[in-house]
Amino acid sequence: MSVHRIALKNAGRIDPAKIDDYIAAGGYQGLKQALRMPSDKIIYQLIQSGLRGRGGAGFSTGMKKKFTSEASCMLLECMRYIVCNADEGEPGTFKDRIIMEQDPHLLIEGMIIAAYAVGAEKGYIYIRGEYHKSVDMIGNALESSAKHGFLGDDILGSGYSLTIDIKLGGGSYLCGEEFTLLESIEGKRGYPRIKPPYPAEKGLFGMPTLINNVETLSHIPAIIRNGAEWYKSIGNDKSPGTKIFSISGDVKNPGNFEVEMGTSLKDLIFGLAGGMPGDKNFKAALLGGAAGTFVPESYLEVSMDFDSLQQRDAVLGSGAIIVMAEEQSIPAMLHSILRFFAHESCGKCVPCRVGTRQLIILLEKIMAGGPDVRDDVDQLLNQSEVMAATSLCPLGQSPVLPIKSAVRHFRRELERYK
Repeated sequence: MSVHRIALKNAGRIDPAKIDDYIAAGGYQGLKQALRMPSDKIIYQLIQSGLRGRGGAGFSTGMKKKFTSEASCMLLECMRYIVCNADEGEPGTFKDRIIMEQDPHLLIEGMIIAAYAVGAEKGYIYIRGEYHKSVDMIGNALESSAKHGFLGDDILGSGYSLTIDIKLGGGSYLCGEEFTLLESIEGKRGYPRIKPPYPAEKGLFGMPTLINNVETLSHIPAIIRNGAEWYKSIGNDKSPGTKIFSISGDVKNPGNFEVEMGTSLKDLIFGLAGGMPGDKNFKAALLGGAAGTFVPESYLEVSMDFDSLQQRDAVLGSGAIIVMAEEQSIPAMLHSILRFFAHESCGKCVPCRVGTRQLIILLEKIMAGGPDVRDDVDQLLNQSEVMAATSLCPLGQSPVLPIKSAVRHFRRELERYK
């Protein structure tokens, strides 16, 4: 079992503070090729490559760019924006910071190509404020790339101009959601918007806006350099390319591992991550972070890609894998997750504001035991399903995922917890 690096190709191999190291490793060649191509051909290449968003949703990256490029403005002065979502607030996820800290120019190159493809003139990289090193490295990279003519006016004599600024987040989990992120960039409180319309149609300052995750943008330069068919040859048919998995918890070698899409969960945990410490038995893994799903031992052979997991009522999400050994408690982990959601709720909508607190009360009642514990478990599941159907944004819609999977695979433990 080995890694296959695209987004992490240069990580640990070049000095991220030196643009010359990046250029010597083939950096900005993709941008030079892209600037000689019509924008619609770039978008076509990305669609043909099958690249899907690595932030969790798995939507076609090329189609998202197509929608943004074709969106019309209702205002007389139309301006398109590109935004990189580098908030990375999902518990258990720490992949984007590695790219920003160890290969910041890769992100910037991918962002410039994407911006050129959709006709964006202004870009923002939204980084969570706690990522001090990421902020420093990206800031340095933006400055040096502008000095070398890769940013600013008339990039490389192409006639295309783009400026990119850093916007710091305040540590809100909710601002990882695209519309809430846009509200924050606009200087407003981080509250979600009602959709549709979607950002491609009406995003930042009411203009067409392309929003992509750090890892997603970092795949674009390689696709432009090597072609769509090359990218499709990696991974599997419905989920081409590679994925970075952040593995933590009860494993010998926690860390980030970039592998081909479709690699099994077993190969990731017992191969690259070294297996369980002290020869403990595997109990479960939480896939996708707090807004993810619990999976039992029977899922170890599952293919880690969007569709294979969806077919088994699990999610790939951000790529977080939190491993739990036999002595770990599913109810205790679920309790921690629900407390996190309650703390991070913005309070704008009642189902989430009240519902997250009610879920904690119900779970604590279950954990205390009692004659009605089976009914309480059913009520916990029902409450989360009502929240998923009525909440305004993904935060209130997320608790159903860990709850439903915990009830499905570990109901007996929930009912007998003491």
